[in-house]
Amino acid sequence: MILTKEKIDFYSQLPTGNVADNNPNEYVLPSDIKPIDPSLHLIGRAFPVDCAPKDNLALHRGIEAAKAGDVLIFDCKGFTEGGHFGDMMANACKQKGIAGVIINGSCRDSQDIKELGFPVYAKAYCPASTVKVQKAGLNQTITIGTATIHPGNLIFGDGDGVVVIPQNEEDVVMEKAVQKFEKEKEILKRILAGESTMKIYGFDKLIND
Repeated sequence: MILTKEKIDFYSQLPTGNVADNNPNEYVLPSDIKPIDPSLHLIGRAFPVDCAPKDNLALHRGIEAAKAGDVLIFDCKGFTEGGHFGDMMANACKQKGIAGVIINGSCRDSQDIKELGFPVYAKAYCPASTVKVQKAGLNQTITIGTATIHPGNLIFGDGDGVVVIPQNEEDVVMEKAVQKFEKEKEILKRILAGESTMKIYGFDKLIND
């Protein structure tokens, strides 16, 4: 799938739940990785970077290596006592056309990043300093939680979290997600007309009187 601006704008209507429900491997990042600004959507190709905790040299190298439209995913091994990523780095990413950043770790300058309108997800905020020592594992497969992330995987995020979609499944997953989105529009009409969700979904047939 080629991610044109038109496709990105269209897919940005979809909630992550519609995508996750149709994702065969159920690859969803851990729920403690949250967006700085829940109102933003994130869609792009994974550029995973293997990082060392409390060391942000790899993050700078990742920003330099990634291309426009990529989603940088920094695996800082869940370390949350250092500001791995800040507003200067966010500005550099936005200037380059990077679609967004996900950090399995912490970041700082959260208010400035939110005002920038650039999608960043992190486990926590921490203003503590970091070192610049370790080299990066650039654009290589990483695992965060139960999700294995390969370079080029389709990444889809919103205020609820992030879904990782295998490349060989993405066309089917997104087609089914769109179908569910359209179906739920009709379900909402029935709910607003007063119908019970038990009846709409057929759950009443599961109840034994």
